[in-house]
Amino acid sequence: METTRKYLLCLAILTALSPVLSTQSFAQLHLEIAKAPEEAPKIAIVPFGNDQSIYPIVENDLNRSGKFTSSSKNLAATASMNNPNAAAWQAAGVPYVVTGNVKATAEGGYEVHYQLYDVQKQQYLLNELLSVPASRVRSAAHMISDAIYEALTGIKGDFSGRIAYVLRNPATPEQRYTLQIADTDGEQPKTILTSRDPILSPAWTPDAKKIAYVSFETKRPAIYVQDLATGQREKLASFRGLNGAPSFSPDGQSMLFTASMHGNPEIYQMNLSTRELRRMTNDSAIDTEARYAPDGKSFIYTSDRGGSAQIYRYDFATGSSKRLTFRGAFNARGTLSADGRKLALVHRPSGSNYKVAIQDINTNITNILTPTSLDESPSFSPNGQMVVYATREGARGLLSIMSLDGRFRMNLPSEQGEVREPAWAPK
Repeated sequence: METTRKYLLCLAILTALSPVLSTQSFAQLHLEIAKAPEEAPKIAIVPFGNDQSIYPIVENDLNRSGKFTSSSKNLAATASMNNPNAAAWQAAGVPYVVTGNVKATAEGGYEVHYQLYDVQKQQYLLNELLSVPASRVRSAAHMISDAIYEALTGIKGDFSGRIAYVLRNPATPEQRYTLQIADTDGEQPKTILTSRDPILSPAWTPDAKKIAYVSFETKRPAIYVQDLATGQREKLASFRGLNGAPSFSPDGQSMLFTASMHGNPEIYQMNLSTRELRRMTNDSAIDTEARYAPDGKSFIYTSDRGGSAQIYRYDFATGSSKRLTFRGAFNARGTLSADGRKLALVHRPSGSNYKVAIQDINTNITNILTPTSLDESPSFSPNGQMVVYATREGARGLLSIMSLDGRFRMNLPSEQGEVREPAWAPK
């Protein structure tokens, strides 16, 4: 129990200090639009022929991207496959139209034919036919959304991605903590692990086939990695003292984590093939929350070596650390975007307000992103256009997803639980 107490104290010092988790049980997340873009380009998603499930998902995806708003439902009946009725949409001021048709196959699956039409250019930007097994209909809808998003923005879509998170339910002691994975709209949740003891810090492997986490099931923190396809799991770190905050290198060969095997919390790197350890930091301060840079040449971490929690970068080539954050008395839980240009972090501008902020790595300009005040655990979407984080609204502990331009925000609360520790899966 002493190790557990020390580990939780370390987290309290170097992360946003969220209130004690409370409420109900694990369940599906529910999407709530908290802030919609005011003047996003319009796009019409015409109901697909023979379909009542795919086109609503596509419409919801594009609406929650913050880049588009669906429009002109009253004109939907005038458009169909190969007949978009460009004149009517042009008169309505709608520049893009999506039509489609779904056909059942003899094998029990579906053929999904969809088209994206540019009204101004009067040409099809996409005209694709997908063969979909019945079990993958929702996934196919998200893939269509990804393709449309990329065709119109030049940026890869992330609708077909997944988010891992932890749910807590004090009402069911044997399943008080649950590690789950769901689609980015909160649908299709899958339980990875349940425990009566804390589960913390989920972290994906680069191929998104496995997920690591910290479990207290033996009454002391240990890091496990679990294969999502087979459920098989392996203990990676269970050293004396603390074991926490795992992060995998971009090539999947190494793992950074925090350990206190020599007395003080420091950053260690483990070779996952040989289990050889290398101590990366050596300071009387607490060093934790290491995250590899996308190019694998450095990592960022949180340390209070300067008197308060701040984020530093460790360079593998030189073995030196450089402080990255200077604005505010508290900056922690840093994570880098996939292009390495932006740093998302928990920032305390004043008092007890903990907000998610975005810092430009090149200019060091920091902008507060979130309107809430008890935010933690930011995680970038793979395309770098969104951030998911845990927050509180009233008595609810929930996830929020917000666009980096601040124009769009949606909440993902659970109907029966408090949601924490989100981690967006890599592509």
